[in-house]
Amino acid sequence: MALKDAELKPVDTARARELSVDELREELVRLKDARFRLTFRSATEPVENTAQFRTLRRNIARVQTILEEKTRG
Repeated sequence: MALKDAELKPVDTARARELSVDELREELVRLKDARFRLTFRSATEPVENTAQFRTLRRNIARVQTILEEKTRG
């Protein structure tokens, strides 16, 4: 797990920028999977912390932005 508690708290961008491109891709897959699981779970049972949707969506965007910066150079 590269970014600790990225499913629950905002990603620390300074720490994310230190990661390699491969680690960022793995983190992106993990965050998208967490978003899918949360969405699926919310359809079957009530979610206690609905702010998780917003946090996950924003963390995915942050990681995608940093990944795009690194791949473009």
